[in-house]
Amino acid sequence: QVRMMESGGGLVQSGGSLRLSCTTSELTFDDFAMGWFRQAPGKEREAVSCISHSGRSTYYVDSVKGRFTISRDNAKSMLYLQMNSLKPEDTAMYYCTALPRSSYDGCGSTFPYFGRGTQVTVSS
Repeated sequence: QVRMMESGGGLVQSGGSLRLSCTTSELTFDDFAMGWFRQAPGKEREAVSCISHSGRSTYYVDSVKGRFTISRDNAKSMLYLQMNSLKPEDTAMYYCTALPRSSYDGCGSTFPYFGRGTQVTVSS
């Protein structure tokens, strides 16, 4: 059973930074595209950033471009999201997600695997 676990969330002031991490088990990490989604209270879950299995291709939602950086370390089977210049509107539960590389066609793909999430709260 594929398992994913996020960490690194917390409470930070506006303008601050956080680094999210995601570990996985029961999947061949470099055979999977990975991504970060988020869901704020009362809102639908949205794709924040995605990265291809090799790491050569990345996607960012417009609202985080220039502030967030997605990366992966295939040797360690780790996924990261560096979040800088955080804003109160970034407050949400952040989820790590995975999709087999053969099915990946950008962040709009249907990702079947999600972790339980890590809460990010940005105070103004």
